[in-house]
Amino acid sequence: MRRAHKKQAEDFIVLLGQAHAEIKKDVESGVIESALALLEQCQEGALGLGNLIEKEEGEGAPTILLLESYCELVYQIHGQLQINANTNGSQIYKSLRKALISIENSVKYEIPVRLEVVFLPYKASMWDSLESVWMAADADPDCDAYVVPIPYYERKGDGNFESISYEGESFPGYVPITHYHAYRLEERKPDIIYIHNPYDQGNYVTSVDPRYYSGELKKYTDCLVYIPYYITAGGMSEGQALCPSYFHMDWIVVQSEKIIKFFDARVPEEKFLPLGSPKLDRIIRICNNPPEPPESWKKKMKGRKVYFYNTSLGGMLGDTETFLKKMEYVFHCFEGRTDACLLWRPHPLLESTFVSMRKEYVARYQELKQTFLSRDLGIYDDTPDIAKTIALCDAYIGDSGTSVTALFGMTGKPLFVMDNSFYSEPGPEDWRGQMISGFDAFGRNQWKVIQGNKLYYSPENNYRYRHYCNLSEHTLGGYYCAAFEQNGTIYVCPANAQDILLVKNHRITKRISLERRLEKPGAFAGAYHTGTYLFLIPREYPAIVRYDILQDKLDYLTGCNDIFTGYKDGEHRVGGSFLWGDYLLLASPEDSRVLAIDIHTMETQLLITGAKSACGCMGIASDSVDLWLLPYTGTTITRWNPETGDVQDYSHVPEGFVCRSVPHGQECLDRPFESMIFWGNQVIVSPCWGNKFLCLNRDTGDMQEWKPPFAVRTERKNGYYNPWSPGYFLNRTEKPESGIGRFFSLPDARLYDVNFNTEEYREIPVEFDLEELQEQEPGFNEISDWLPYGCEESYFNTLSGFLDGKVIGNPFDKERQLRAYRKISVNDDGTCGEKVHQFLCRQINHKRK
Repeated sequence: MRRAHKKQAEDFIVLLGQAHAEIKKDVESGVIESALALLEQCQEGALGLGNLIEKEEGEGAPTILLLESYCELVYQIHGQLQINANTNGSQIYKSLRKALISIENSVKYEIPVRLEVVFLPYKASMWDSLESVWMAADADPDCDAYVVPIPYYERKGDGNFESISYEGESFPGYVPITHYHAYRLEERKPDIIYIHNPYDQGNYVTSVDPRYYSGELKKYTDCLVYIPYYITAGGMSEGQALCPSYFHMDWIVVQSEKIIKFFDARVPEEKFLPLGSPKLDRIIRICNNPPEPPESWKKKMKGRKVYFYNTSLGGMLGDTETFLKKMEYVFHCFEGRTDACLLWRPHPLLESTFVSMRKEYVARYQELKQTFLSRDLGIYDDTPDIAKTIALCDAYIGDSGTSVTALFGMTGKPLFVMDNSFYSEPGPEDWRGQMISGFDAFGRNQWKVIQGNKLYYSPENNYRYRHYCNLSEHTLGGYYCAAFEQNGTIYVCPANAQDILLVKNHRITKRISLERRLEKPGAFAGAYHTGTYLFLIPREYPAIVRYDILQDKLDYLTGCNDIFTGYKDGEHRVGGSFLWGDYLLLASPEDSRVLAIDIHTMETQLLITGAKSACGCMGIASDSVDLWLLPYTGTTITRWNPETGDVQDYSHVPEGFVCRSVPHGQECLDRPFESMIFWGNQVIVSPCWGNKFLCLNRDTGDMQEWKPPFAVRTERKNGYYNPWSPGYFLNRTEKPESGIGRFFSLPDARLYDVNFNTEEYREIPVEFDLEELQEQEPGFNEISDWLPYGCEESYFNTLSGFLDGKVIGNPFDKERQLRAYRKISVNDDGTCGEKVHQFLCRQINHKRK
């Protein structure tokens, strides 16, 4: 019997007991008519309960016989009262109670509970996130499991719904489908409802029918469960941290305890059920018994290695222009090869996401897709079952921001993790774009962290670098960002890591572990070294950290991050910072607030610049008297003296100065300026997203265009260079009146000294030993906490080289990969679905008791 129906029976038995007490009272009071009416109601109810039990348990159920006996007893008592009104009320009550206890015990112990569980997928391609739980429920003799695919809508660019879609016909043939019209939640009231779409109204691309938003579903069940449609290789996107449905969920299944820490703190931790991922269950099951490929694939696959090419939503939305160039490059690498077959599987929502969020690129995408199909460049996979496709492929190529990497990793097949920025073969000098990615603006450049997590140094501090030591077993992940030397020890400061490294004699001598308060990347934005202190400037880490080198002591300053960090348009921003005497200044990216921290006492003050244009601060520079603040938004440069409070705004940029977003190419008001340098009474300002260098007269406030004597690239040289601006000035040890400034050009990774007086310049050579760089290339290795193992595309390891079997660095090691990926999920033996079903059944039965 359904749990809800059994509870209905149990509740009715309680009502019968209450009615019996009223009958006794009426008889003893001589209100016989009332007693007779109650007896008639008891008999009608008992007949209805008998029909319910017979429908679910059959006419031979023991409780049916007891109810029949009860009805006979009620009939006899009814007749007796009609004949003799002086019948003993207590005796009637005892007779009825004895019969009712027998019924109650029979319902409780002789009618087994059957749970009704319903699965509400909407995309057939995401069914793998629910399937193994359904299999466990379907195999349970005490459970009735229903699969009810629900309709959904594509959204138009304005967010409104387009035509309705339904994919019930696309599920595997062995899955019995119940049409959503035939399953009425309000009537069935299932014991458990499973969903894999957490967005409700919050998805910009698709929406399930609003009747199936989580708030509506919760009206009809006591157990609403969300199982993610994705699996991660160790991290989780910020977009999944807080979704509308989480507040209505009773349980959220996650792949491991670690993943819980990626969710928003507003989601109660007791909701999480860390039992693994059904997606892994399916991939393990399918890969142990690979299917036959479709007939149309066989000829293309025969005698070739098959490469699974994944194009993800995150990669497309991050930088659509380079994403499309990358697609074209990948197609080119495979065209004409007889040893390799490209199997392209776009994300199921890729095309609709182009339509709703990148309309200006739709035609180019469709043209590329048509090129792939018309030239027969490989296999276009739009089948609903990704597990079968993975089982048929030999290797993965694609970006890292997708759950497909985790699935491939668990199969032990090689992963070549591509960088969407690389859309051509590298030229002889293109190593510069990866290795010379930037310099410290304050001139501290003897030590550099590059090539993943490797420390390089310039023995003569002349930009000629050699490898010093490795900082991590992980080859990438941006764990460290800066290194400072004091008294023969190098102090390496974290970016995505949460420790400070002490390095000496080419090895790590000590780790200063911070309090681990963050599981995702993005802990720190930068670091300062002043005297005997190191200061770590947080991005996501919930505290400013000071390390006292002499005392070997860590101090944490909390509760201030909201002053100098913030979000705009989904982007996490950190305001400008500067060491001003004995104070560390951290400016707001949104308004005119500045946090001042005494470097010795850690006491804080909140300052207000008083600037008329409060558009946030992106960077701070000093002319030795005043501070100059560059805006995040708008074109007003602020000159401010924290001691006197004097403030002056400069906003008259020359005609024709505009900003254009680097990621999206659209005109905007953000990030106009990158850096500044002082020369006499002039301030030279370099652009970030602006289109001109400026020369600002400090006395008159006049701003004019300044034309650098060297060639300034406005676009990246190629994909191996990833500039966010034309470049920036580095502070020099020479006095400002020398008229010489040093400028690092990001688009081509060149360093120049510029003489403002003579308008001459010279390039400063930046040198690495190319053979040494190649020797340090990791090849296949543990990549990061968020991507356990693989080979990253680079200057040395290109896609064409990978296809040719030429990997620089470590060769592929299947067992090493499997060991690394087993850490990402519990129940990696294919038993997640069983564990989830068993746990929730126990919870429901415990509640019933």
